[in-house]
Order: sequence, then structure tokens, then C-alpha cells
Amino acid sequence: MASRRALGEERGNIPDGTARPDARAQIAGMIFAVLLIDAEGRIAEVNQAAEILLGTSARRLVGHSLPEMLGPLDPRVEKRLKRADEALVARELVLTVREAELQVNLTVSPLAGAPGWRVVTLSEIAHEDTASVETVGESTPPGPSILAHEIKNPLSAIRGAAQLAARKLPHKDKPLARMITDEVDRIARLIDRMQQLGSTRSEPPEPCNPHEAIRSALATVRVASAGTLAGEGAFNVAFREEFDPSLPPVLANRDALEQVLINLLSNARDAAVEGARSPQVTIRTRYVHGLVFSAMRLGRAVRLPIEITVTDNGKGIDPALRGAVFEPFVSTKQSGQGLGLALVRKLVLDMGGSITHERDPRLGHTHFRVHLAQAQGQAPSQAGGKG
Repeated sequence: MASRRALGEERGNIPDGTARPDARAQIAGMIFAVLLIDAEGRIAEVNQAAEILLGTSARRLVGHSLPEMLGPLDPRVEKRLKRADEALVARELVLTVREAELQVNLTVSPLAGAPGWRVVTLSEIAHEDTASVETVGESTPPGPSILAHEIKNPLSAIRGAAQLAARKLPHKDKPLARMITDEVDRIARLIDRMQQLGSTRSEPPEPCNPHEAIRSALATVRVASAGTLAGEGAFNVAFREEFDPSLPPVLANRDALEQVLINLLSNARDAAVEGARSPQVTIRTRYVHGLVFSAMRLGRAVRLPIEITVTDNGKGIDPALRGAVFEPFVSTKQSGQGLGLALVRKLVLDMGGSITHERDPRLGHTHFRVHLAQAQGQAPSQAGGKG
């Protein structure tokens, strides 16, 4: 009795005038998708996070079976779902939602006292990974930065020595000296990117015109693609712009946003050139009304209505790598270092945004979507597309 009284007293420490949230309110506030399945195997209720993840309203979801709404499932998962009294945990499950593929972790929990009824949760792996990386980044010690500094000092000396040697070497041996300087420069660039990736400092986001950053990034990538930089060969790729001219200012760091877009556009260009007969890269902007992302790193839902999508018609990312493309040293390119997308994610996180990727197998398109917050006090009707 004493323990019950103590629990009751503890529960009573709720501010005056504040009603205790009921179970429905608690589930509605969860940052991952929750679906209630009835004894007949039909969806009986969903929370807002489930509507967002599945891109469908609760009214359209209720009354349908889970496999019907999630698309073709792994046969082993579908078989287990037919056993209403068994719990299930399925990791890295691929779903086809809105004609795009998503990787999720799924759990099924039978409800005691209600035979056949179950609670299903879905959490998108891309968002879980986002959470874990930020936690690691915040606790990264300064040691790697010191090590990088100590490595770059002798690299400068090596480069200088190679340049001096090149002046005295016979013509036929000069390519060897150039190879040394080129390799030193490559290692220095790699260290610079690693330093950026490990940095915990970032400029505070402020209102900026997203289309100005996009056009600047496009100009840079177009020049490089035309083969006018560093003597590179030209890329035969078409760039398309599909902008919403009424987009309001976004809350971001202009330089960081431009770097994010340069990386995404360059990757999309390379993927399209390698895997498509008519390579094409499209960049779109739109305002998504009511879009709320489950920001696990913040422990709350955040509104990120400004969407910038970079799409290519290449062959897509290897399915084995799709869940890890934002991890350091994971690359789909033979000569890739695997730091570009890791840096992109860090920069987006520093701006309080979110980045995801998905594959549309029907059209053969790969989409990278950046979602950012709208600058305070700016209405969607304002013409943020000018400039």
C-alpha cells in the first residue's frame, strides 16, 4: 500500500490546471510511426508520424491490411505477420511507399488482454542514423584536428621539395615530380574534409534565399561539367530546374547550403553519366505544407517545410549501401573517398535540417531530399525565388 501511495504522490506532481495526457495523446506525440492493427489484421488507428512516413491520411489507411499499405513485403515478414499472437522485430526492411523505396525498422507487439490486436511501429533508418551521427559529432575530441595539423606541416615541405626537384630534373622525369605534388594535394584535400567532418563548430543559420544558393551551386557544377576546370573532359549531361518562385526565405547558412548543393549536384551528375543513355539531373524546390519531421536528435517533432530535391536518372545506389550512404568512408565510386555525403549530412544537421534519399524503381530515379526550416516571420507567398 505504501508503494502505491508513493507512486500516486509522484504522479500528482503535475502543474495545476494541466490535464494528464491520455494514451491517445501520448501515441500521437511519438516521433516514430505507430499503427494499431485489429483482430482481423486491418489498420484501426495511426498516429501523425505514420501518416507522414506513409504519405497517406489516416482516413485512407484505416480499414486496410498492413501489407496492402506497405507494398510487397519480405515473405518471411509477411508470414510472421499472419501470426497475430507473436512479437516481431524486422530490421532494414525495404518498403515501397509513394512509388519510392524506404528502409525501416519494424516492430510488432501483441496486446495482452485483446487477442489478435497488435501495435506496429515503423522508424525510418535514415532518421535514426541522423540522430546517432550528431551524438557522436558533439563528443568528438580535438585529437583528430591536432593530428591533421601535424600531418599537413610535413606535407607542405614535401610539396615544396617536389617543386624544387622538378626544376632540376630532366624533362622525361618531370611527370614524377608532378605526381608527388598531385598526391600531396590530394592528401591535403582529404585531411581538410576530415577536419570539416569532425568539427563541432558551425555558423548559426539565418534567413537566406534558397534559389540564390541553388543557382550559384548550379553555375559551379555546370562549369566543371563543361570541362573548363582543371582540364577535365566535358560531361554530356542535361541540368533541369523546377523552382517554386513563391518559396520564402529559408533558415540556413548560405555558404554551407551552397556546398551541400554542389556535392549533391556533382554526385547526381556522375551517377547519371555512368548509368543513363541520356544523363539528366533535376533540381526542384517546393513548400510542403504541414510537413513535420521526427527529429530524434532533438527528441521532438520539427517543421521543415522547405524542400530541395536533387534527382538523377542513373542506375541508383547499390541496395547493400543504401542504409549507409551518409556514413564516412562509404562510397559508390571506385575512386571515391566516402566523405562527400557524410559532410553533406553534417552541414544539413548544423542548419537544423534533414536529408534523406530514396529510389523510385518505376521511373529509375534517385532522389536526395533536403528539408530545412522556414525563416521566422516569412510567409510562403513571398517571392523567395527571385534573385
